[in-house]
Amino acid sequence: MEYKLNIPDEINIQGLFGNYDANIRSVEKFTGTEMNLRDGELTIKGRDPELAARIIARLIEALSLEPELDSQRLNYLIEMEAGGKTYDERSTSRDVVCYTHTGKPLRPKTQAQKEYVDNIRQADMVFGIGPAGTGKTYLACAMAINAFRNKEIERIILTRPAVEAGERLGFLPGDMQEKVDPYLRPLYDALYDVLGIEAAAKLREKGAIEVVPLAYMRGRTLDNAYIILDEAQNTTREQMKMFLTRMGFNSKVVVTGDITQIDLPSGTMSGLKEAQRVLKGVEGIRFNYFTEVDVVRHELVKRIIRAYESFDNKSKVRSSTSKGNKVSGR
Repeated sequence: MEYKLNIPDEINIQGLFGNYDANIRSVEKFTGTEMNLRDGELTIKGRDPELAARIIARLIEALSLEPELDSQRLNYLIEMEAGGKTYDERSTSRDVVCYTHTGKPLRPKTQAQKEYVDNIRQADMVFGIGPAGTGKTYLACAMAINAFRNKEIERIILTRPAVEAGERLGFLPGDMQEKVDPYLRPLYDALYDVLGIEAAAKLREKGAIEVVPLAYMRGRTLDNAYIILDEAQNTTREQMKMFLTRMGFNSKVVVTGDITQIDLPSGTMSGLKEAQRVLKGVEGIRFNYFTEVDVVRHELVKRIIRAYESFDNKSKVRSSTSKGNKVSGR
């Protein structure tokens, strides 16, 4: 099979093909095709030339908005087109969540991230659920910082359960902050990346930003605040209910977590898993779900997630088959 595609004159061929034709080689490998460019016309031959042409067309659209395509962006566009999923490249590229302390614009990088950001803007409480590396916490922090800069709220509160220490941190050396800092480090990383270390430290000194373990949230009512709960899969049902009811007037709550990485003791119900069932359909609350396609870290992270999912699914099948054999008396 053969397909021909005209490449617009204004498109940077080097940007489209990539260094040493790496972009085109990735598309060829994925689609089982071979491509040849001559006089502005790309000839595609092989297993699925039409899919390859659609992917190239999507890459051309991306290049019309941004001068370069990194490997993460390339792989995401390939997977979206291969999966037949719609993706509004222009809308996403124009959506600046905020600017970092170095002036770099932060934008959603995937369709799911764009929907997540939109829901945070529109709803008072949003759940972001999905695997590591999908930007759930980072985007929530960026949105919180933007709201603070615009004087929409008076403070930002970031929290997560210190499950590794069972919420009993007394055996660790130092004062309260020194005890919990190791568990809250991912939240600090997001703050420092957007605000810069000095600015973040000053805001923390003033109390405008709090980074605290979940255990210290009990009994508080939080008005005029942006409240983010990270690693929510490691909350118990009691902790989740306690946290969600801290919300005060003119506040926004974002809850993030990955239900495939629950570290609670065996038999303990995850507050995040239960919240999905209990709060489904409640007005003012929205749920966003991410998959490995939305991972914006190294491409190997996607492969690791898929490998574990495949292994878990096979284990479930084996377990189910084993139980069936025992019931049948085999």
